[in-house]
Amino acid sequence: EEVTMYVNAPKGKKANDFRIIIETNRLRIGLKGFDRFFIDEPTFGKVDTSESSWYIDDSIIHIILIKVARGSVWETPLLGKADNTSGGKSAKGIVDPVTKEKMTQELMLERFAEENPGFDFRDAKFNGAAPDPREFMGGIKYT
Repeated sequence: EEVTMYVNAPKGKKANDFRIIIETNRLRIGLKGFDRFFIDEPTFGKVDTSESSWYIDDSIIHIILIKVARGSVWETPLLGKADNTSGGKSAKGIVDPVTKEKMTQELMLERFAEENPGFDFRDAKFNGAAPDPREFMGGIKYT
């Protein structure tokens, strides 16, 4: 499972002008030749650095972060600057509760489809809140 981010690239810059470092718990984006990154933030969860990647298309940096913990819902790709109102997590960019529930339901349906390949879950719906895909009925058997 992945999280995809889109960042506007400075005009006229090409892929080889950037220094992008994807770490297990942090994302850094900067320009070569500068000592600072313009994005240097912790990620919401752990990232599989060997499977994650990035590319530039039409002046937009596409960053694909592969989650280590499958079935987890990330409320935001990057935690941002700490503030006093959200327990150290920036409120900007955090998924609202309705969207988070939809994401959880989609992950549960993906899990059902993987565990039951002979069944079609395309039209399945949940009555009420979906359970946590990482915990439901013994949890996910893979990481």
